[in-house]
Amino acid sequence: MTTPVPVHRDPAPGLTAGSGAEIRYGLVSRLSAEAFGSLFIVVAGLGVPLFSIPQSSPLPAALAAGLAVTAAMLAFGYVSGGHFNPAVTVGHAVAGRIRLGDAAAYIGAQLVGGLLGALALFGILRTLPGIQDSRTAFDTVTAGFGEHSIIQAPLAGVLLLEVLGAAILVAVFLGTTARNNVNKTAAAVAVGLACAVLLQLGLSVGNAPFNPARATASAVFSSSWSLEQLWLFWVAPLAGAAIAGLVFRGFAEPVAAVTASAAGSAADGPVYDGSEADDVEDFDDEEVNGDEDADVDADVDGDVADESAAVPAKAAAPAKPAPAHTAADKPDSRDEAQEFFDGKRG
Repeated sequence: MTTPVPVHRDPAPGLTAGSGAEIRYGLVSRLSAEAFGSLFIVVAGLGVPLFSIPQSSPLPAALAAGLAVTAAMLAFGYVSGGHFNPAVTVGHAVAGRIRLGDAAAYIGAQLVGGLLGALALFGILRTLPGIQDSRTAFDTVTAGFGEHSIIQAPLAGVLLLEVLGAAILVAVFLGTTARNNVNKTAAAVAVGLACAVLLQLGLSVGNAPFNPARATASAVFSSSWSLEQLWLFWVAPLAGAAIAGLVFRGFAEPVAAVTASAAGSAADGPVYDGSEADDVEDFDDEEVNGDEDADVDADVDGDVADESAAVPAKAAAPAKPAPAHTAADKPDSRDEAQEFFDGKRG
């Protein structure tokens, strides 16, 4: 008799063994991760263009910032979710993936981390003898519009660019980290590449960062005009993030719910259509009918009935192995599974 092999169900899509998906970190730990990740992103995003010579820089500033986002998400994303951007946090809040109180705390932590990173860069600039005015140096990496834009982009142009860029960035983030996305491990790479592409566009227009925390960090240590224009780099990206969050909440979540319900139905087992029961009932009916015919023949002719009753019994006997044959298919699959777990099959 073959011993059945227990069936091992695969974990939920996107969850792998040892991924820590069941671990819920406290708010302090999550805020610390957001602050440190934001500090890292600001140091890389502002430090590379501040201290590099464009003619000899081996790594473009936009690509450096995108790689920093990827590294920060890989390093701290499992703790806090890896937002590091108030626009991303607002998109999560609108999409219903984070509570409003936690979202406000996240934004505060991101601002603190970004300001600390900019302060460190400002302190380094003050130590360089070749730089007479550290605030003027920060002006070169601070977001602005009009006369403070590289190409003199007007307010409307920078506003539309920030809204569009933030919406795309948040949409990429929400899509790659969705519950029913089987490629969650690629989320950090996708978000980092999206940041690099968008920053390459934003830097050529007006140092648009698509990140209010980074815009605030650079504006605080720049000239006074940067604080006057800072409102745009809060309103526009948050509006774009809200649009992406609404779209995700309106279209992506119902699809995810349907997929989850379908997965739950599949996990309960295959649909039982009753075909096997029909086969068993047909077999029983044939056997009962054979017995009734045998009894009738016995009443008509006693000696002949014995022979006629024996013939249907012998004829009906070969029909009995049919269900046994149906059940015999299962041991074959069990044997293959057993050989697989025993290492006999590759």
